[in-house]
Formats: sequence, C-alpha cells, structure tokens
Amino acid sequence: MSKLLLNINPDVASATNDTIAAPATIEETVEQLSQMDFNEIWSQLLSSAIDLGLKILIALIVYWIGKFLIDLLYKFVKTTLERRKVDASINSFLLSLVRVVLMFVLIITIIGVLGINTSSFVALFASAGVAIGMALSGTLQNFAGGVMILLFKPYKIGDWIEAAGVSGGVKEIQIFNTILTTADNKIIIVPNGKLSNDMIINYSKAGTRRVDWSFGIAYGDDYDKAKAVLTQFINDDKRILKDPAPAIVLNELADSSIQIVVRAWVNGGDYWDVLYTMNERVYKEFGKHGLSFPFPQMDVHITKE
Repeated sequence: MSKLLLNINPDVASATNDTIAAPATIEETVEQLSQMDFNEIWSQLLSSAIDLGLKILIALIVYWIGKFLIDLLYKFVKTTLERRKVDASINSFLLSLVRVVLMFVLIITIIGVLGINTSSFVALFASAGVAIGMALSGTLQNFAGGVMILLFKPYKIGDWIEAAGVSGGVKEIQIFNTILTTADNKIIIVPNGKLSNDMIINYSKAGTRRVDWSFGIAYGDDYDKAKAVLTQFINDDKRILKDPAPAIVLNELADSSIQIVVRAWVNGGDYWDVLYTMNERVYKEFGKHGLSFPFPQMDVHITKE
C-alpha cells in the first residue's frame, strides 16, 4: 500500500526525502517505511486521501451530470418515437438499447476520471462485441430486417403479401420473424432478414384490386350478346366498383374460341368472392343465352390421290 501511496503523489515524497526512490519490491517498501518518521507517513497518507477524495468527488459529479443528460436524451428519443408512431415492440427495445449504450459510456468515463486505465476495458468489450456479432450474424440480420419493416411498414397485420417464395396473410410482425397464415390456415414463419432483402408483393396496400377473367365462346356465337350478358352480371354485383369503370374486350381469336377478357375493380377484401361468383354465374347462365364453351378442336382433311 505504501508503494501505491508514494506513486500517487511523487512530489510530496521527493519534498520530504529526495534520496528515497520509488520502491520496486515489498522488501524495499518496508525498508523505505523504516527510514520515514510518523509525520512523513501521515503526510503521505493525508495527501493520497485528499487526492483520492477529489477524484471520487469529481466522479460523482460526472455521474450525476451524465445521468441527467441520459434521462434528457432518453425522453427526447421516446417522444420522437411516439410522434412517429413506431411499433410498441421496437419502441421499447430501442429505448432500452439507448439507455444501456449511454450508461456504458458514462461508466467508462467515470473509470477514466478515477485514474484507471480504460483502454483494456474498451478493448475487452470490443473483442466481445465482435465475437458475439459473428456468432449471431444471422440473428442480427433478422433483427435489423425487423427494425426496417417496423419503421418503413411495407406491410401491416392483416395484409396479404407474397415474398420469399410464400404468400399469406400477415398475422404477426415480430422483431426477428413475420408470421403468415395461408389460405388453408397453415402458419408460415419467415425470417425478417429474408423479407427485408427480397421483393415483397403487397396485395392489400392499395385498398382496391383488379379482378381479371377470360371467357371463351365458340365461333359463330353472338359476341354482342355475350358482352351484354357479362355487363349485366357486373351491374348485378354491387361489390364491383363503378370507378374505375369495368372493361369488357375481345382479347384474342384463338384456335377454337373467341377469348373475351373482363376487368373490374373491387375492394381488396372482396377479391376472391367476386372472382368465384362471376365464374360460377357464367358457367351456369351462359347456356341460357345461347352461348357455348367450345372444346379444343382440329379440322382434319383427307384427300385421295
């Protein structure tokens, strides 16, 4: 302990006894103390205690100031996230992350104020951070993807999306994964890292969708009647929007049929019901209007030589 005291305030040691050098071993320390009287030892202890007390006082002041600034910055970040209406799950995580990082910086600063070398601490934490980052690279990528999804909101709960080779309704958006429900009620868990780096088709984002049908009638059938019948079917279905206006066009003169394309706009939630209802009605009622569905056919001509 005497060695530490002499090293803390070498000026006092040199003023009391210029011939005494800093001890290197316990034996030298004992020999040095034996050469000093009580007043010199007391002076050393008092000087070291004052120096240590000043450092502790400065460290406490730095702590309280740093704590005040951390709370201030924490409230600012919290207010900003609430104004931007960030998802609650990522909100709490980011706030915790901000507080932990700032407290770590404050602790390192206080250690430096006390006179302890902080380079070893920083190097240790940096090495640990690199090792953890390499071990959790995939998990961190999924977390970063989750943050991007929750911030930019390419889709939300209830949307029907297609991405990463799968499609389904968004049931839940978590920090690391997005949970989809398929049409036959299967649960698909997709990592957010894959979703954030892949093309996403959101069928519900715009609110409305266009339904496309393609119906074939036989050559010789009355096209104008077919168009009038399809127009009546569209007008009868109140789920089909008037704006944009539906379209009925003769799309192709195929090998065995005349292909009529019908396009109509509906609300996203009505898409499948409208699609299936129209298919069923056309199949049941086209024949009543003298319209037939041709089968693929080929004319074969035989000649005799």
